[in-house]
Amino acid sequence: MTSLGDRGRVEHTDDGVPIADLGARPLRSLASTVYLPAAAYGIGQGAAAPVMVLTALDMGASGAVAGLTVAVVGLGQVLGDMGSGQIVARLGERRSIILASAVAVCGVLLCIVAQTIAMLCGGILAVGLANAVWGLARQNYLSLAVPFAWRARAMSLFGGSMRLGFFLGPVVGAGAIALGGVRGGFVVQLVAVVVAGLLMVRLPDPDGAQRSDSAVGLATTLSRHRRLLATLGMGSLLLGIARAARDSTLPLWTDHLGLSAATASLVFALGAGVDVLCAYPAGHLMDRFGRTFVAIPSILVLALAYLLVPFTGSLVTLAAVSVVLGIGSGFGNGVIMTVGADVAPANGRAEFLAVWRLSHDAGFLLGPLSIAGLAAIAPLAAAVFAAAGLSAAGAFLLARYVPKYTSATSFASR
Repeated sequence: MTSLGDRGRVEHTDDGVPIADLGARPLRSLASTVYLPAAAYGIGQGAAAPVMVLTALDMGASGAVAGLTVAVVGLGQVLGDMGSGQIVARLGERRSIILASAVAVCGVLLCIVAQTIAMLCGGILAVGLANAVWGLARQNYLSLAVPFAWRARAMSLFGGSMRLGFFLGPVVGAGAIALGGVRGGFVVQLVAVVVAGLLMVRLPDPDGAQRSDSAVGLATTLSRHRRLLATLGMGSLLLGIARAARDSTLPLWTDHLGLSAATASLVFALGAGVDVLCAYPAGHLMDRFGRTFVAIPSILVLALAYLLVPFTGSLVTLAAVSVVLGIGSGFGNGVIMTVGADVAPANGRAEFLAVWRLSHDAGFLLGPLSIAGLAAIAPLAAAVFAAAGLSAAGAFLLARYVPKYTSATSFASR
């Protein structure tokens, strides 16, 4: 791996990011061992996403209880983030991937055979825990193995591969459901997890990775980096809320307009497709012009889109806003992973990245819950406007602290 010190004199953007050397192509070698497995894993998540609720409904759960099954995945990821740093620090990326894949397989199998809501939620929770370890191991690997000048593209392409899989997953899952019933989506997820795990375990741990038998604890990591996490980390959380609120806002507003569930799915898919298309360009822009150049516009576009949602009154206008939401979310793709890798210390890197992921994953958990909660006690438009306000607050924090913590001076002083 090329370190900051190895590269000699390079041009930097305003927030301290070296301008990429366009002559090298370090990402091609990762296609079969990082990006293809990420797409496969995403297909599994996408195939399972709609059937979690449907399976719970088949078991006799109420609509409210069935809806909460989706939040269990986010809960699992948040809980997993609390321990994933120590797991990766002790075991390394390759063995962590093996462990996470095994846990995910067990979780999906439990979902397939579940006879009660508790069993179903237990399986979903296990998958969420595995997602946390899986994601951290890949992020830590990319932060160590990819040259700094290509880091944003590497992270954005990784996130984009996952999203591409998530976009294609429901299509593949629909075929499995037609053949084998509603739990066919879980069968697709099972196959996808096994394929992704087998592809990734071929990759050795990166040079420069530091293993420790005494990994840094969660409390110690939080204490060491409390100032960064209270400022830049809060911006990360708000960006997570801004991106995740889309998952609740679009379906709820589609229902508010009296459109069908199938139409809601198509509206969401339209935005998701745009999201995927923006992934690699976002990384290229970050490597070329800096993290701030992408982070702030992306969350401001989300804020604008949420402001527009209550003024939509037809399928056409809502679809247009869905595209805008997709652009905002897509151009923010990889920002948080990249900034986290930028500011992570050399000592305790995996533990720090786990806490950093926790800040963003907490936003993904709180986003849908906050929209649903506000919609229950206030007009839906008020909940959507609140999402716009939180997005604007996130833009303020990111604008202030991304340049501060990702500057060349900050790197030199770490």
